[in-house]
Amino acid sequence: MKTIGFIGLGLMGDAMSKNIVAKFNGTVLVFDINQDAVNRLVLSGAQQADSVIDIARRADVIISMVPRSEHVRDVYQQMLPYLHQGQITIDMSTIDPGVSIDISKKVKKTGAIMLDAPVVKSVPAAQKGELGIYIGGDKATWEQVSPILAMMGNNQIHMGENGRGLVMKMVHNLLVAGIQNSVNEMLTVAEHYDINKVDFHKAISFGGATNWYLDSKINSLMAEDYRAAFSLQNMAKDVTIMKAMLIESGLYLPGVNVVKNVYDQGMEEGLGGEDFSATLKVVKKSASK
Repeated sequence: MKTIGFIGLGLMGDAMSKNIVAKFNGTVLVFDINQDAVNRLVLSGAQQADSVIDIARRADVIISMVPRSEHVRDVYQQMLPYLHQGQITIDMSTIDPGVSIDISKKVKKTGAIMLDAPVVKSVPAAQKGELGIYIGGDKATWEQVSPILAMMGNNQIHMGENGRGLVMKMVHNLLVAGIQNSVNEMLTVAEHYDINKVDFHKAISFGGATNWYLDSKINSLMAEDYRAAFSLQNMAKDVTIMKAMLIESGLYLPGVNVVKNVYDQGMEEGLGGEDFSATLKVVKKSASK
């Protein structure tokens, strides 16, 4: 593998691709509709690709990290006529698993192989190369590209066939959102009884309710700093996908409905661009009605 192509240089993609540029002993082609983002990567040692098609023609391994299902469909629609035997594509976006499975079947017809490899954790971990990565697709292909994925993340796990990495990502994110909602509700109760956030966090650490979300967000919650590390609108997208998956599967999980209502309200109130921890504002507002 001499050439890696990276498509999508948003907050996560920028950090992830920089790690590849720094660690890969070969050519890294980058493309994004944001030319400023491309220019930053070129200064780091990447080469600018002319287009998605240019990457499809030239790269041995193609990584995409774009926001939504429709963006992944668009990227692959452009690439499919140019993909060929021996290429490996890795979509690391968080999208509908059904969409990813459908695209993987089309990629297979070209002779190339597609993996889904969504990531967990946010921008600081991406910058440090400490993401968790869930892989769906051919296991031998994952083993082949595992050293490349290791440039971006320090934990990888193969979850099964195409789409299963994304299913696990949805399960993970909804569990985080459920924990988050419980933290939000109990913070609201504690503050009603004049227990401050510092004491709340310390007291929680003594018992079985200790959790990563509270530990990682307590300082920003105390400061009411909702600058986005992972946006509310991104989590709202994942919650919506999970809800659709449950309907399709015939499963009823009331906790998902509770979380979805919180995120729907957050989006209606214009909080989509804030950090997903801004759901605390939604819960407090609802509690005071």
